[in-house]
Amino acid sequence: MKRTVPMESASAFIDAKINELGDWRGKTLAKVREVIHKADPEIVEEWKWMGTPVFSHGGIVCTGETYKSVFKMTFAKGAALEDPAGLFNSSLDGNVRRAIDIHEGEKINEAALKALIRAAVALNLKGKSKPQTAQKS
Repeated sequence: MKRTVPMESASAFIDAKINELGDWRGKTLAKVREVIHKADPEIVEEWKWMGTPVFSHGGIVCTGETYKSVFKMTFAKGAALEDPAGLFNSSLDGNVRRAIDIHEGEKINEAALKALIRAAVALNLKGKSKPQTAQKS
């Protein structure tokens, strides 16, 4: 059974991860987190898969993964999103996901990232507001 850490604890875990990294990757995670919350104040922070920050609203929007030489934002339904600014630069061959790899020293296009996050949330929420009714045969 999958277990998700409660939001308050997840936020604390993400804070700890930022502090633990203590380098450009931690600063990038903090910056991306800030942009995500500016794009959608209703984003929920989660901590899944043994230490991955996950940002959700109506489903997973994206993850924030830290590796030795890259910070990776993976959008769960990225293949279905318009990306006019060309932010997606990784996992481009997948049928569902798309990712943005950010390397040390790279600037984040905040306006384009906010638009991508808002589009991902809209896709997650599409059709969820309608009450489902059972059909009788």
